Amino acid sequence: MQTEKLLHDFCRAVEQRNGKALSALFTEDGIYHDVFYGAFEGREKIAELIDDWFYRTATDFRWDMHDPVSDGQKLYARYTFSYRSLLPEAKGARAMFEGVAIMKLQDGLIAEYGEVANVATGFLDMNFAPERIAKIFARQNAALKARPEMARHLAN
Repeated sequence: MQTEKLLHDFCRAVEQRNGKALSALFTEDGIYHDVFYGAFEGREKIAELIDDWFYRTATDFRWDMHDPVSDGQKLYARYTFSYRSLLPEAKGARAMFEGVAIMKLQDGLIAEYGEVANVATGFLDMNFAPERIAKIFARQNAALKARPEMARHLAN
C-alpha cells in the first residue's frame, strides 16, 4: 500500500469510528501503542481501541498526517489531531494535539504503531487539574525509564 493512501485510510478510519477498517491496515499480530491507553495487540484489540476506547470520552475526531517519510520498512509522519471531549471538566471543548507517528511496516501493512505526542495542549483544552496532569506524566515517565533504550541514560 502506498504511504499517502495508508495514512489517509488510517486517519479516516479513526474519524469514522471504523475500527475494522483501521485494524485491516495492520498485520494480524500488529500492535498499536496509544499514548493514553497503552498497547493493543492484534486486529480485534486494535478495532476495540477505536470503536470503544477512543469514543468512550470523545467524539468528532479529526486527524491529519503531514510530511511522511518512509523507506518501506519504517514510516514517520508528523500529525495534528483533535476531538471534542466528553469529559465533564472539558465542557465540550475541542482538545488539540500534535505529534509524530512512528510505524514499522511489513508487506505494506503496519506491524507496529507508536507515537510521540505533545499532550500538554490537549490537557489545557480539557481543563485538566494539575494533579491529574502530574499523575499522567508520572506514568509516562515510568514507562520511558522502563524501555531498554533508556538503560544507558539511567546508569550512574
